[in-house]
Amino acid sequence: MMSLLSYAEQPISKYSGGKTTVNKQGANAFSLPAANLPMSKRLDFSVGNSFFRNPWVQAPASTDARDGLGPLFNTNGCQNCHIKDGRGHPPEANDRHAVSMLVRLSIPAKTEAQKSQIKRSGVIPEPTYGGQLQDFALPNMTPEGQINITYSEFPVQFNDGTTVLLRKPNLKIVELAYGDMHPDVMMSARVAPPMIGLGLLESIPESTILEMAKQQAKDGSTVSGKPNYVLDVRTQKMALGRFGWKAGQPNLMQQNAAAFQGDLGLTSTLFTSENCSSQQDVCHDGVSGGTPEVSDKILNFVEFYSQHLAVPSRRNTQDPQVIEGQTLFTQVGCESCHRTNIQTGTRNNLPALSAQRIHPYTDMLLHDMGEGLADNRPEYAATGQEWRTPPLWGIGYTEEVNGHTYFLHDGRARNLTEAIVWHGGEAKATQQNFLALSGKERQALIAFLNSL
Repeated sequence: MMSLLSYAEQPISKYSGGKTTVNKQGANAFSLPAANLPMSKRLDFSVGNSFFRNPWVQAPASTDARDGLGPLFNTNGCQNCHIKDGRGHPPEANDRHAVSMLVRLSIPAKTEAQKSQIKRSGVIPEPTYGGQLQDFALPNMTPEGQINITYSEFPVQFNDGTTVLLRKPNLKIVELAYGDMHPDVMMSARVAPPMIGLGLLESIPESTILEMAKQQAKDGSTVSGKPNYVLDVRTQKMALGRFGWKAGQPNLMQQNAAAFQGDLGLTSTLFTSENCSSQQDVCHDGVSGGTPEVSDKILNFVEFYSQHLAVPSRRNTQDPQVIEGQTLFTQVGCESCHRTNIQTGTRNNLPALSAQRIHPYTDMLLHDMGEGLADNRPEYAATGQEWRTPPLWGIGYTEEVNGHTYFLHDGRARNLTEAIVWHGGEAKATQQNFLALSGKERQALIAFLNSL
C-alpha cells in the first residue's frame, strides 16, 4: 500500500530504488547492477550487458551469436540509443542520422477491418514503411528515409516578467526510398528513455497502479490518469501497459524483443518476421542470421540485464534549497502524477526486486498533456495527447551521463525549466503554479529535481 503522507511530509531518502540503489556518480552512474544483486547473479547481468552493448553484424558472420542485423534498421546496438544506459537526444543541426531518436508511423483506423485490428495491435502501421522509419540499411541497400527536424521558438513569460523560449519541433521525413507515405500518416518522434529502475517499475503490482488511477478520479481534480491495456504477444491476452512513452508494451521481455525487431531488424520467437513491408523486397533478398536471429537464451539475458540496472542514489538531500524544492514539488502539483513512496510486489524468481520501497516519481498512467505536447498519434487506449508519466529518478544525472539536458518524448526541452513549462492539459494548473513562482522558488524546485 502507498503511504498516506504527501512526499513533502516524508523523510528524505537517498535510496530511490530501495535496496537496489547504488552510490555512484559520473558518466557510468546508470550502468551498475542492483546493489542487492548477489554475486552469483552478476555474471548473468554481465552477459546481458554484452548483448545490449556490443554491435550486431550482417549475416553470415563468424560471430554467429550476433549476426542478422537489418537489412533495414535504426542502429546496430542497443547502447547506441540508450547511451550509457541513459537518455537519447534529438539530432543536432549537422547530424544526417537521428541515431538515438526514432519516428513511429501509423495511419488512422477507418475501415471496419482496421478498427477491429487496432483493438489488438494498438496501431495500423503505415502500409509501405511499417510501424517506424528505419534510417540505416546494410551495404548496397537503401534506408527508408532520413529524419529532418527544425525548430520554431516562441516565448512564455513567468509572472515575475522572466521569459523562457520554448522550441517546437517540425518533423519531416526526406529522401523516401520506397515510394510516398500514406496521405494520412501519423508520425511521432521519440528519444530513447533511461534504462535505470525498469525492473522495479515492472514489479509494481497492477493493483497499485490502478489504485492510483482510482484515487485521482476520486479527488475530482483535473488530474485523472488512466491505464493503457496492450497485447501481450506471448500470452495473446491484453495486459497493463508499462513501458514506452505511451505505455505501449506490457513487460521488459516484449519491450526488448520489439526493439530488437524494430530498431535492429532482428527476429525472435516473439516477433518472427523482419521489420519490412510487402513492398520492400530488400528484406526478402537478405541473408538471415538464423531462425530466430535473437535466441530465447539471449532474450533472457538481456531481460535480466534490463531488469537489474540500478537507480543511483539521490544527492544533496540535506541541502536547504533542495528541501525547499521538495515542498514546492508537492505544492505546485507535480506529485499528482510523479508519485513516490511505492512498494514493489513479491517476485520469487527476482528477489532483488521484491518488496522494495521505491521513489520513482511516476504513476505509470496515461495523462492528457495538452495540444502543445500532442503527437496526434493514438496507441491502444492512449490518445494523441496522452503520455505515460515518465519516472524522474536519476534525472539529475542526465548531463554527466549523457552530456546534455534534453527532456520530454522528443527532446524538445533543453532543460528542466522548459520541460515543466511545456506541461499542459491535465497538468495546466501545475504549469501555471510554476509560472507564478519567484525566481528563488524556481531555482529551489529545479535543485530538488537535480537531486534525484
